[in-house]
Amino acid sequence: MALKRFTDEPAFVLHRYDWSETSLVLEVFTRHHGRIALVAKGVKRPSSQFRPVLLPLQPLHVSWTGDAEVRTLKAAQWQGGHVMPTGEALVSGSYLNELLMRLLARDDAHERLFDHFTTAVQLLAEKSDAQQLILRAFELLLLRDVGLLPDLSQDGSTLVGLDPQRRYVLLPESGLSAARAGDEQALMGQQWLELQAAMDEPAPFVPTLRACASCLQAIRLPLRNLLHYHCGVRVFKTRQLMLDVQAMTRRAPAADLDADASSDPTSSVTTP
Repeated sequence: MALKRFTDEPAFVLHRYDWSETSLVLEVFTRHHGRIALVAKGVKRPSSQFRPVLLPLQPLHVSWTGDAEVRTLKAAQWQGGHVMPTGEALVSGSYLNELLMRLLARDDAHERLFDHFTTAVQLLAEKSDAQQLILRAFELLLLRDVGLLPDLSQDGSTLVGLDPQRRYVLLPESGLSAARAGDEQALMGQQWLELQAAMDEPAPFVPTLRACASCLQAIRLPLRNLLHYHCGVRVFKTRQLMLDVQAMTRRAPAADLDADASSDPTSSVTTP
């Protein structure tokens, strides 16, 4: 029986596992087939044509054969359009990859989400100063696309439309609920309504970015709690990596000062 063959499928590499001394298994997010697993044979060899191509956060066209749980990669080409994010933007992009790995089932197509991811990766590469906005917008659209985001235009318990002048909190199991005094995770009803209206747009990524801009700090913790709840984690690996890098950066100046002081006996500089 002839193996099924799929060609020139838009895709991104989300994660890589060792398969053998020379091969890898790739977790790939494709536009029309969702998240799939592909074995890239011989990719570790210095002569492999796949080595400079199969990198995360690069738009690809891939071809494969088979319909088992793990298919066989036959071709991969860089699609072009933007360069790979670097620095902190690379860590932010890796965080988006982790979200997709945790929330997407295999072989479940999410074409609109693929387009949102493509936009997010491109913006991370081009707008390094807007990373938080990009992340919040993608989190909202991801949760909505996989059916984990409640309707942000109504109270989750009563199903009554929100009062724009009241404050509401987002609860993982019941949706929006009227906030109590002093609840730091609450947003005004008007802000929730604007977020919902933005996501309802035909092309929602940019409108959702703009809606997040007015509540960027306030929306961060409610979304994080919702993602932790549905992913079953306390801290995402990429977030922990960023925290570790930031801690090392803060310690570096102190280490430099210590080195200067030890080399100069007359120095009066002390570490904070």
